[in-house]
Amino acid sequence: VQLQAYGGGLVQAGGSLRLSCAASVRIFNINHMGWYRQAPGKQRELVALITSGGGTNYADSVKGRFAISRDDTKSTVFLQMNSLKPEDTAVYYCNVNSVYGLSWGQGTLVTVSS
Repeated sequence: VQLQAYGGGLVQAGGSLRLSCAASVRIFNINHMGWYRQAPGKQRELVALITSGGGTNYADSVKGRFAISRDDTKSTVFLQMNSLKPEDTAVYYCNVNSVYGLSWGQGTLVTVSS
């Protein structure tokens, strides 16, 4: 499974960014899709997850600010990030759990300046 992530960049604190990630498999083969992030010197952590049934799960640090969604017609997952903080600075990775196993995208850098 190939994943192509887009949307990272530099933004000021309080700003917004939208990440997207397209999977190379059909949506009915996907169990869940998610976003993880890894800041310098830290372990990779879950940011948000969306299941095949549409259920969502968020890290406490992003609840109320980030929203995960997906477009089933395009096997694409989105992460709308609002009210960004400098501590959100990280490389963001999309992740897909499908019938083919677990797959990771290449990562996209999000930098939030204070």
